[in-house]
Amino acid sequence: MSSRTPSRHALPTRIQRRNGLFQQWQALLTNRTKRTRTGEMVIQGVRPITQAIAHGVEIRALLSDGRERPSQWARELLQAPPAPVVQLAPELMAELGERVDGTPELLALAAVPSDDLAALSPSPSALLVAFDRPTGPGNIGSLARTVDALGGEGLVITGHSADPWDPAAIRASTGSIFAVPVLRRPSHQDVMDWVAGRRALGEPWTVLGLDEAGGFELAEVDLTGPVLLVVGNETAGMSTQWREACDVVAEIPMGGSASSLNASVAGSIALYEARRQRGRARA
Repeated sequence: MSSRTPSRHALPTRIQRRNGLFQQWQALLTNRTKRTRTGEMVIQGVRPITQAIAHGVEIRALLSDGRERPSQWARELLQAPPAPVVQLAPELMAELGERVDGTPELLALAAVPSDDLAALSPSPSALLVAFDRPTGPGNIGSLARTVDALGGEGLVITGHSADPWDPAAIRASTGSIFAVPVLRRPSHQDVMDWVAGRRALGEPWTVLGLDEAGGFELAEVDLTGPVLLVVGNETAGMSTQWREACDVVAEIPMGGSASSLNASVAGSIALYEARRQRGRARA
């Protein structure tokens, strides 16, 4: 996990050619070890940058291509920037932006959020998701987007997994990865200890796992109380440890020739079912 140490860069106001600092930022795009060691990431895209700022992510530098006529969005950010502004040559911005349709106006260098479970502040009927050992950053981002859209209050990534702060995960989330707590924990036990602590406070948490042969249909399970939804690895499903920790394991009925659903799709269906039940309970 990242040490979250502040950036030690003495930021210049302009970078016109490839230098050591630029190469460090470029490494953040592909090198997870670099992101972990520095506690920094590069955020690409209008909505992800906007969401990160709106939800209090620590912005350490705003990178600009210095164009003469920026969009209204970029102009407003540059008028009251959340961090020091560094102007990069357009070709350098294009490399960091990883776009095929031109140079981005702005990019953000930001601190990776904390992985402390204390960041979770569940409501009385909270819906949290644990994603067990996901291998695809795009699946993490897609699931984070659905968690945000359907009223989830957090996403915990457990075990050896892809990095939620990989640019592919951030892009797939369209910025929602900054709107809800997204945490990384080394094992399921950390999360179950947290659940035990909530149960000790009298909260009736249900740990619900998804499996293609769960024995119960998802719609038959009461999802109106506080729920921790466990979504397994894209290929292997839930680990044995997670399966044993579940109070109930449910399946999503399927037809056709498909043997299973994409992990983020299965999680999205379960989130929708929880939202449907909760809406009906309030009616």
